[in-house]
Amino acid sequence: MNYIEIQNLSFTYSNDDKKALDDVNFKLNKGEMVVIMGKSGAGKSTFCRCLNGVIPKFQKGDFSGKITVLGEPTKDKRIYEIARNVGLVFQDFEPQLFSTSVELEVAFGPENLSLPREEISKRIKYALHTTGLEGFENRQPYNLSGGEKQRLAIASILSIRPKILVLDEPTTDLDPQGRYDIITSLKKLRTESVSLILVEQDAEDVIAADRIVIMDAGEIVTSGEPVYILTDIKLLEKHGIRPPQIARIFENEDHIPLTAEEAFDKISVSIDEEKYKGLEKNDEKRKNDYGSLVIQINDLRHSYPQVGDVLKGVDLEIREGEFVAIIGQNGSGKTTLAKHFNGLLRPSAGMIKIYGKDASKMKVSDLGRITGYVFQNPDHQIFASTVKEELAFGPENYGLSRDEIDLNIKEALEAVHLEGYEDVDPFSLTKGERQRVAVASILSCKPEILVLDEPTTGLDYLQQKSMMELLSNLNEAGHTIVIITHALWVVGEYAHRAAVMHDGSIIMDSTVRKAFSQQQKLESVGLKLPEIVRMGNMMGKTILSVEEYKYITDNK
Repeated sequence: MNYIEIQNLSFTYSNDDKKALDDVNFKLNKGEMVVIMGKSGAGKSTFCRCLNGVIPKFQKGDFSGKITVLGEPTKDKRIYEIARNVGLVFQDFEPQLFSTSVELEVAFGPENLSLPREEISKRIKYALHTTGLEGFENRQPYNLSGGEKQRLAIASILSIRPKILVLDEPTTDLDPQGRYDIITSLKKLRTESVSLILVEQDAEDVIAADRIVIMDAGEIVTSGEPVYILTDIKLLEKHGIRPPQIARIFENEDHIPLTAEEAFDKISVSIDEEKYKGLEKNDEKRKNDYGSLVIQINDLRHSYPQVGDVLKGVDLEIREGEFVAIIGQNGSGKTTLAKHFNGLLRPSAGMIKIYGKDASKMKVSDLGRITGYVFQNPDHQIFASTVKEELAFGPENYGLSRDEIDLNIKEALEAVHLEGYEDVDPFSLTKGERQRVAVASILSCKPEILVLDEPTTGLDYLQQKSMMELLSNLNEAGHTIVIITHALWVVGEYAHRAAVMHDGSIIMDSTVRKAFSQQQKLESVGLKLPEIVRMGNMMGKTILSVEEYKYITDNK
């Protein structure tokens, strides 16, 4: 018996004339782990919502086809009946959380199944252990970091012990080690006859899947084992998926490795020492070309009620024209630190100066003109009914003339490639487009420093590349850029400098190359480096990208 069988599934949302799903056929076997990949808008999330009845029972539209779960059609079943067997973690996981403590959140599902108290307690412990949230039982969900909230959303479904787990991008907000831990834990569930469907963007995280399915325009365009799908570079790029870095190096060979270890055993190239030294010299030269001090932090501390110290004496200096990545485990204090840059948070102790002025004595509105902050979730930032109104809000509140506002809007839309979107409702756009609207709303205020919290979260590879190229161009045009990110390949390819946080402190601050050369130290604080960097470190050289590798080797 198939755990899930889908026949000729099609769905069109109300008030939309384009099919979100178009004649989809699919089977899921007992204990199988299937990963669904594809561009934003390919139909992945719609597919997931059909599996537990959210579509069409909650989200209405034109639905046709047949879905069978554990041998029984879902058509006449209620959502709570389907949810006993099909647990779903949404891509936008925060609205899924509603309880006043972590323990109550995880207990909610088992309690609604009317399970005995002892069994509920066992399930809570199991779910918290699996997701790495032991010790968080009494924490309030809204006080957790984005990654910790995502773990909690997964734990709340795990405690129900469904036979089928459907997770829509379950690792987007997790640090690299957290992603590895969650994927590893999920894989172990297969031994308990649990079947898994994961929507994922990062190919390197899903090498151990049983099957990969690629969707596009509401259809399944291909499926197969990871060793075949993940080594087809053209196929992946066509469908907005970032190919594994190692596969890109060996794409013209018969046997294509996917991991650093496999690649190192296969390498038969030499490194051009002069070219590598040139890369190191460029790193140092760039350090000397930065301008004046724009952010100066001394012994910065910040505490939250019921949580305690989150920042524990941070020292940091950022100069004009830098491109800095703040990296670290979930809950290490990254977002808390960055929110001091524009006055969203004030220090509990210590000093922060912006362009030499004490930020604690400046108005938030004045800080906002200097430092623009783009939230991790664009929907926490966007509120207007049209893109133009969204972009005009800041300049209008700063008292700019109509001509200045119109010019700023025009230039901001050009910078994010959203010309012609002025009259569009921002909430009708894709997440990638909403992310660009959020960036443009900050750019329209002409800040000198731009801070972005997880700028690539929820975007497919093409959108990620587009976003990072935008930031790179803004940096070259003179903007100081600060990003918070768990995507360490983004750090390697775009950032100049890495500030590594752990437990509320900065434990490393250097060029990205020097930071990534300290692999053991980074791994000790939960930062698993990209495969190309790991392979380079095995070779004795810290290589930050596939392009760098090709540049310094005579690879044939």
